Amino acid sequence: MTEKMLKFVKLGQQNPPKREIIERKDDFNEIYKEFINEKAKEQSSRCSQCGVPFCQIHCPLSNNIPDWLKLTAEGRLKEAYELSQSTNNMPEVCGRICPQDRLCEGNCVIEQSGHGTVTIGSIEKFITENAWENKWIEPINIKSEKKQSIGIIGAGPAGLACAEQLRKESYQVTIYDRYDRPGGLLIYGIPNFKLEKFVVERRTNLLKKSGIKFIQNFEVGKDAKLNELKEKHDAILISTGVYKPREIEIPGSNLKNIFPAMDFLTASNKKGLGDKVEQFDNGTLNTNGKNVIVIGGGDTAMDCVRTSVRQNAKSVKCLYRRDRENMPGSAREVFNAEEEGVEFVWLSNPKKFEGINKIENILIDKMKLSEPDESGRRKPIVEDNSEFSLKADIVIKALGFDPENLPYLFNEINLQVTKWGTIKTDFDTMETNLQGVFAAGDIVRGASLVVWAIKDGRDAATSIIKYLKAKDKQKKKVA
Repeated sequence: MTEKMLKFVKLGQQNPPKREIIERKDDFNEIYKEFINEKAKEQSSRCSQCGVPFCQIHCPLSNNIPDWLKLTAEGRLKEAYELSQSTNNMPEVCGRICPQDRLCEGNCVIEQSGHGTVTIGSIEKFITENAWENKWIEPINIKSEKKQSIGIIGAGPAGLACAEQLRKESYQVTIYDRYDRPGGLLIYGIPNFKLEKFVVERRTNLLKKSGIKFIQNFEVGKDAKLNELKEKHDAILISTGVYKPREIEIPGSNLKNIFPAMDFLTASNKKGLGDKVEQFDNGTLNTNGKNVIVIGGGDTAMDCVRTSVRQNAKSVKCLYRRDRENMPGSAREVFNAEEEGVEFVWLSNPKKFEGINKIENILIDKMKLSEPDESGRRKPIVEDNSEFSLKADIVIKALGFDPENLPYLFNEINLQVTKWGTIKTDFDTMETNLQGVFAAGDIVRGASLVVWAIKDGRDAATSIIKYLKAKDKQKKKVA
């Protein structure tokens, strides 16, 4: 192993090269170039193959990272991919958009020892793209399809992961989704410069070829009640995600040109997909030539500021009430945004939106951080007499997402939810209070990472399979 691995003492950390800033600001293509084969092998060989792999422990999917790094270093790329996809339904997506700096790479042992982390995400992306190029990734081949069927509500990462796992076990699967394309947040929420849409479409097309049925533009509660879908299928999974934008309740919130993040990102992504988008074309959701202010500190805020740059905004500022060290978004994304010309206004909180009919300025309070509370978090407090104003032609609110009122939307008042509005499930089985109805992803845990949604979808599939086997066994007993 020492010949192939443990080379971190000789080889430095290296990511795939970024495209030049001036070039990447002018388009929505991904900013990182691909690793070449030899570089991927070289960087994989830096892995220390430690006895307790903290990279794996801190991955929600418990990906076998040290093992597929070793296989990559040895040039055994097909085996590396097979091992990678055995725990992850979308390694090409996670390799691109996971916040590796907070998960696997941030907990890499050689990173902690000062040698620089193994660039796990880039290698994961390389392994999977190589597999697609070599046509190693094929549709699921079902020899004998089971009679039992599962209806999945929501074609985001949780629903797609669950569908694939169920199809591998020969179940009939139908996915119902209210949008015109499958993928959920992967299609309409995440910009191309982080995740090009062909990556998502390629994966969903594979699932279609595997025999999974997709019914788009379908709203549960409107096109069919939840109870009607229950009668049609042997089990149901709710994996709608959370899309209701959190609001900021300050004077002037009713002014024009103040938008939720998803409205802005969806318009941009639809335009990129070749759709006619009236609000983009007429300039409403287009930041070209405008002074843009984005409020928020998460990855969605980073998506909004970097999208605004690519739409040729006049200026782009990001307001966040805490400092850089306490920002929830990826540090890598903040750095990329700063490279591209985004100005971060730290320790600042909007106090009032000002303007006549439409937004013209934001009145802002400077903040300071308190001493850490019992949770260790430092609370932002307004500094006395610290008001200042910033010019704004458009404001984008990226303050997070809450669940929609699903019992009302689905016309199923008996569906139990928590005090936060997320669906209440059994911790072990992921089943709701309605028999045969399961739930997974953000609609259960709240707004979270794509990798957690994939994990939840896989776990839900396991529970659904157990439920269906028990149900089938009971039927045979009665017969």
